[in-house]
Amino acid sequence: MAANPSNPHDAYFRNVLGRPAEAASELRVVLPREIVARLDWGTLEVQSGTFVSDELRSRQSDLLFRTRLDGRDAFVYILLEHQSRSDNLMPFRMLEYVVSIWNHYLRSHPHARLLPPVIPVVVHVGPTGCRWTAPMDVAELIDIDADTRAALGDYLPRMRYVLDDVNALDLSALLRRPLTPAARVMLCLQKIASGNPDLVVQLRPLVSDLAAILAGPGGKQAFRAIVKYIMTVGDLNPDDLDPLTDQLGYEAKEVIVTTADRLRAEGEARGEVRGRAVTLVELLTLKFGRLPPSVEQAIRDGGLEQLKVWTARVFTASSLDDVLA
Repeated sequence: MAANPSNPHDAYFRNVLGRPAEAASELRVVLPREIVARLDWGTLEVQSGTFVSDELRSRQSDLLFRTRLDGRDAFVYILLEHQSRSDNLMPFRMLEYVVSIWNHYLRSHPHARLLPPVIPVVVHVGPTGCRWTAPMDVAELIDIDADTRAALGDYLPRMRYVLDDVNALDLSALLRRPLTPAARVMLCLQKIASGNPDLVVQLRPLVSDLAAILAGPGGKQAFRAIVKYIMTVGDLNPDDLDPLTDQLGYEAKEVIVTTADRLRAEGEARGEVRGRAVTLVELLTLKFGRLPPSVEQAIRDGGLEQLKVWTARVFTASSLDDVLA
């Protein structure tokens, strides 16, 4: 259940909603009132790991929280769906995730005879603004006619998830939500930042939230995560953000400049790693013939220092195993 943020949306989502106070502000908005009243918000605690499969992590991110519901153990599972269209199989995927959470719970509590409730929440923010149209209940996915559905009745599996379709909201409605500054900025940016040439203009209503984040505990680190996300998905230069720094002050400017320098250095390092990996694959192919896919994958996954070691071994090695040992 190792966590592995695989994209900037995932990393930023986890950075913000991974903090219980930020998550609580979002959950208080989207959960039914009767559930909000019964949850013990003081015990809300993020759990490590992810339940999303490797093949879906490019478009989905998740967070699991443990809490108390009417004095008993309970979990809230939040899935961020960040793609251009609805996933018709979402009820089934959420059912899989809930079952995985229960299995994990039973491994930790081998003597348990009852299961804790898991409240599934889907937050949908897609880059094209497309609204959510997928079924909300796993029973809706069963391919049967109405008469057969009625005959089967309680024998059909049932599970609904809570949906926060951020794409269905205009920006002004999202800005009016009673969220923490960090949660409001995160949801707004997930909605509008990707490839948006007018992003700086649209960020103006968030200046007071950005100022509050910067002035709060760990403000520079939190603001750095925002700047990194903006520069990564919005493809902006540091100078493009000058209208914001004019209002936010020198500290914001300093974070923007240092973050841009760091991203530039990371990009150069990734470029060097890719270049060395390509060179190593070419050298090994010339010497040993076509490489197995598993070897090429190991090379792509290798870090810079490891690639240097492997490359140095090529000229004296008599087999692939000698190189990759």
